[in-house]
Amino acid sequence: MKNSKFKFNLPEEVRKISQTLSTAGFENYLVGGSIRDLVTNRVPKDWDVATSATPEKIQKIFPDSFYENKFGTVGVKTSIGIVEITPYRLESSYSDARHPDKVKWAKTIEEDLARRDFTINALAYNIESEELLDPFGGLKDIENKVIKTVDNPDDRFNEDALRMFRALRLASELNFAIELETQSAITKNAELTAKISRERIRDELVKIVLSDYPALALELSARLGLLKFISPEFEKGIGMKQNQAHAYTVWEHLLRTLEHSARKKYPLYVRLASFFHDIGKPHTKGLKGNTITFYGHEVVGAKLTKNIFEELKFPKDLTEQAVKLVRWHMFFSDPDKITLSAVRRIVRNVGPELIWDLVNLRVCDRIGTGRPKETPFRLRKYKSMIEEVLRDPITVKQLSLGGVEVMQITETGPGPHVGFILEILLSEVLENPKLNTKECLEKRVQELYKLKLDELTKLGREARVKNESEEEKEISKIREEYKVN
Repeated sequence: MKNSKFKFNLPEEVRKISQTLSTAGFENYLVGGSIRDLVTNRVPKDWDVATSATPEKIQKIFPDSFYENKFGTVGVKTSIGIVEITPYRLESSYSDARHPDKVKWAKTIEEDLARRDFTINALAYNIESEELLDPFGGLKDIENKVIKTVDNPDDRFNEDALRMFRALRLASELNFAIELETQSAITKNAELTAKISRERIRDELVKIVLSDYPALALELSARLGLLKFISPEFEKGIGMKQNQAHAYTVWEHLLRTLEHSARKKYPLYVRLASFFHDIGKPHTKGLKGNTITFYGHEVVGAKLTKNIFEELKFPKDLTEQAVKLVRWHMFFSDPDKITLSAVRRIVRNVGPELIWDLVNLRVCDRIGTGRPKETPFRLRKYKSMIEEVLRDPITVKQLSLGGVEVMQITETGPGPHVGFILEILLSEVLENPKLNTKECLEKRVQELYKLKLDELTKLGREARVKNESEEEKEISKIREEYKVN
């Protein structure tokens, strides 16, 4: 057992919990990630205490605490969040490669630390004596910036297969390397990950994506056989070359795009969209002459993203945000070739609340190709066009009249003709916002209602497609002319 003296600046609530346990006659230590974070000068997100007291005795000492699990952890509410207090535990068998079959209490902190996952987490700190216990060389591994398991890595990963993803996550959060023996054990035991719930893998993926070095962990996941448990779709982009506009393969491009979004501290849905934005390319790869193409990869990618997010059980609103960004990330941004109406349609398609995120994704995409500049003149000018059209109507709700007025003007009740008329009006207003006056629209409603129903239906459907498609035919021609895909 290696002991060292450390003086940490701890929250008063944590000190009080420790003092209360000590006064009641129970040994207690701060343990796990909180100590690792303190040693590495990071702010702990969670506070965990290990103690010689049983759950029943902990609850007696802290009457307002709660105990809602099978593993002995008691939660104590404080102004800094929930502090978890757990009795010393012994190792046991893990038949499901995730949870211990039976929980047994240990007598000493040394026994408890022996069951921990990685050496850098197998540290314990006595608040009163300011003594740090380090039985497995965690401090040295922190100094060397290396992640390795406590004792045999095969045993640790067979006990809990999620630890393999946790190793990747710690590497990305701390910018540490994973020890070679531990890497080999991950490759050897990777298939155990199939037993892990998709929600738990999602949670680790989120932490990786929100870390400072997500590409480090995800590149390791590909090398060590874990990437397919996020989604096998990503493996299809490994080694896949792109056209002359890209310096990297599809997989490398995704990692570099994500890495830039992390560097910019963008929110989770933008980072995820950065990682997923070209996931559809392997499904759409083609050849035009000697040029590799991926026409329509954004449409395929949006569908794949939605399916994968739903499988990983991401929240619905986050899924919708990421899918929209993936779907529309190929917007054409040359202000000399694009019209204001096309800009209005792209704003309509993603929504004003996501339009700047879409631009940020484009910037990350650009850097991910190997280009040196974030925002060339064309993109800066395009931003000014967005600013201009954000003042214009882009949805049916922003028209100067609505469905009720259409029915009043036509002296009819509800019916499909109302929706078709509104779509036609919106299409015309997107082309020319000056038409969005009550007088102009009332006159146009009267003209449209005079059409035969089948003709009105045809025009309405065409307008709807145009309103939702960002003038795809026009844009496709421009892309093909300029070899942009």
